[in-house]
Amino acid sequence: MKNSIWTRWTTLVPLAGLVVLAPTWGRDVGVVVEVLIAVLLAACVLASVQHAEVVAHRVGEPFGSLVLAVAVTVIEVGLIVTLMVSGGSDTESLARDTVFAAAMITCNGIVGVALLLGALRFGTTHFNAEGTGAALATVATLATTCLVLPSFTTSASGPVFSPSQLTFAAIASLVLYLTFVFTQTVRHRDFFLPVSPEGEILPEDEHATPPSDRTALTSLALLLVALIAVVGLAKVESHPIESMVAKAGLPHAVVGVAIALLVLLPETLAAARAAARDRIQTSLNLAYGSAMASIGLTIPVIAVATIWIDTPLVLGLGDTQIVLLALTMVVSVLTVVPGRATRLQGSLHLVVLAVYIFLAMQP
Repeated sequence: MKNSIWTRWTTLVPLAGLVVLAPTWGRDVGVVVEVLIAVLLAACVLASVQHAEVVAHRVGEPFGSLVLAVAVTVIEVGLIVTLMVSGGSDTESLARDTVFAAAMITCNGIVGVALLLGALRFGTTHFNAEGTGAALATVATLATTCLVLPSFTTSASGPVFSPSQLTFAAIASLVLYLTFVFTQTVRHRDFFLPVSPEGEILPEDEHATPPSDRTALTSLALLLVALIAVVGLAKVESHPIESMVAKAGLPHAVVGVAIALLVLLPETLAAARAAARDRIQTSLNLAYGSAMASIGLTIPVIAVATIWIDTPLVLGLGDTQIVLLALTMVVSVLTVVPGRATRLQGSLHLVVLAVYIFLAMQP
């Protein structure tokens, strides 16, 4: 007899996360409890991946990638806002560090892992250059508008936007993101579907029957529960992470890297699974969709949050970060334009990510 959904680990773990969250929220806990919370947090992330994939399988591509991208961004925004509200001057650049880390991890880490896994298993990976190129162009525009320009504007002192500039950037980001979503899901959906080496659109995976509407709705509800648990537990773990970073003598920007690595774990796992099934287009949808959501949704929310958060919002990147962003865009364009890639392209992206992480720890 098939187990009830209420007895599966993917249901019990998020509920356990909420139960543990109640007595630990806002309190200092011991090392043992911190370790247990970290384990439960990782389990909640894995559960969220499972539920997101159920929903994605029901709605199909590219809607499935969009669901997971938005879900992951909810985690990121929740973490940034809660840390900025409870933090001090050290959190003024947290949004920038986290969003930039997310862009680097998605455009280099997730893309690199997917291309390398796909190439190792199938030789050469194939994807739709039209849709992927449009996604990359959107990411580049968002990143330049929200993260590069603040370092060059003169209306406000420092790498920050003036209030009017921040409002404009937030509105422009949201409009651009929504325009891309409309293009991806309505007008040119075929640009974002997996393709064969000959360029033909591949059918949906036939190895599993799509779940029923009831199962998909249940997974959607449990996905929301898992995300709440992840945000809450990550907030509990944030102070231990900050303490470890400080004790190790690392720059505070490493906290943003840690947060981005945590919230993008579901995307990375889902992209790797898609690559293993020779669905590289799905992996790229996840990667670039997450990068777009991370910037196009996070910046508007943070801009609104600054109404009641007194901490200055530093968005402008430093010189080294701008160079790494430019390198990422150049390598990404050369990867996307042919519509196919080998293990070399995957390795290039992973090396760029390694350079970024190393320089974040040793600037």
